[in-house]
Amino acid sequence: MSLVAGFLASNADWKTLNSFAEINLIDPVQQSLSEQGYETPTPIQAQTIPPALAGEDVLGCAQTGTGKTAAFALPILDALGQDTPPALPNRPLALVLAPTRELAIQIADSFSTYGRYLKIRQTLLFGGVNQFRQVRSLDRGTHLVVATPGRLLDLMNQGHIQLNHLQTFVLDEADRMLDMGFLPDLKKIIAELPDDRQSLFFSATLPPKIVELSEELLDNPVSINVTPETRSVDLIEQQLYFVDRKEKRDRLHDLLSQPEVKRAVVFARTKRGADQLCKRLVFEGINASAIHGDKTQGARQRALNAFRRNQVHVLVATDVAARGIDVDGITHVVNYDLPDEPEAYVHRIGRTGRAGESGVAISYCCGDERAKLRAIEKLIGQRVPVIGEDPRGDKPKRSSKGKPQGKGAANRSGSAKPSRRRATTQNKDQRRSNDGRGTNERGGPQGGPQSESKKQAKRSARRPGKKARLRKQRDAAAQS
Repeated sequence: MSLVAGFLASNADWKTLNSFAEINLIDPVQQSLSEQGYETPTPIQAQTIPPALAGEDVLGCAQTGTGKTAAFALPILDALGQDTPPALPNRPLALVLAPTRELAIQIADSFSTYGRYLKIRQTLLFGGVNQFRQVRSLDRGTHLVVATPGRLLDLMNQGHIQLNHLQTFVLDEADRMLDMGFLPDLKKIIAELPDDRQSLFFSATLPPKIVELSEELLDNPVSINVTPETRSVDLIEQQLYFVDRKEKRDRLHDLLSQPEVKRAVVFARTKRGADQLCKRLVFEGINASAIHGDKTQGARQRALNAFRRNQVHVLVATDVAARGIDVDGITHVVNYDLPDEPEAYVHRIGRTGRAGESGVAISYCCGDERAKLRAIEKLIGQRVPVIGEDPRGDKPKRSSKGKPQGKGAANRSGSAKPSRRRATTQNKDQRRSNDGRGTNERGGPQGGPQSESKKQAKRSARRPGKKARLRKQRDAAAQS
């Protein structure tokens, strides 16, 4: 049975959980969960933790904000904590890969929270910073590594980390990694993994490349699909405004100035656009900060921390942060620019409406973004509700041959209007016929009596040339 077909199969062999107390986790982990107020597992946790504890490979289709970090972190901590082995230098026992620095940091923080009563050493690896501290942590010995693919592969090539002792491998947000061009790095990393390991694979979508990668990575996995791609929009109030590009900034300022907008994420298409938009908002008196891939890791973390602490209430971001922002209480998401990839729309608006709460997602669409909007609506299976006038209602209908019919296509009598070029040609032919001219055998104008008289008149009306004028002056001087 294929991995995709596996989603249609029942997971009845595994008992789903109604409370964390039912999970046979070691006491230190249970204590951490109790202190954090964890009582009822989310669907992805309830269906993933039992097979993961049993050592099965897992293929999970779930989006961010559904609690899947705990779904793979708790089984890993339980396995490491039962009989904590010594931390070997440069040889981790568990590896978690994440596409962005922000997501890797959040995963590492979750491991620290859930494993606070365990003597587990972990190392966080990501680019954009000096590698000295990361290498030193690996050299001292580590049980767990949370990493982004680029930095991990770089340190592997330098000989600072080896994966031959790995027991558990987790690939999180796999589709986002492919979108960011990490597939070659992933294949190089997977090639170094030992055959005898447990693999947990999570993705928000399952395009063909993801299915191919999962078949290479997983061995007879338990397939779990708890959040189809279109379900994350149900608790989010979506609004769409058709605007001119020049109107966007004014519309955004008016929106962010409203008192009900407590905490908002504004998505721009480019890094430069995010910086310019943030500067404009700050200039207009709105407390905003920008986050994108060109920012240093320190700057990105400062912006996120200020946003979490309500020191700024607007975060301007690019899609690199769409799955890396895990902040509670985001009331509004604004698509200042519609995304190039329709899947990014779902991940963007998923920053609000988390943990069962409601949220508002507002999108501005100008004329050159209509195709992106159509792709988004096709993906989510519905039209985004339009506030104000919807210019799409005036679109001309097309015939079966694809030619426009309706407004401007026919005159009132029902006959098609001649084109401007055809009308010009007809007028020329009419003038020629009025002048008494026809066409010769080559299709050019043919002279007639009337046309010859006109030629004579034109010749007589011409101004004499210079030689003719000099000759005339000489003749006049000779006569005098």
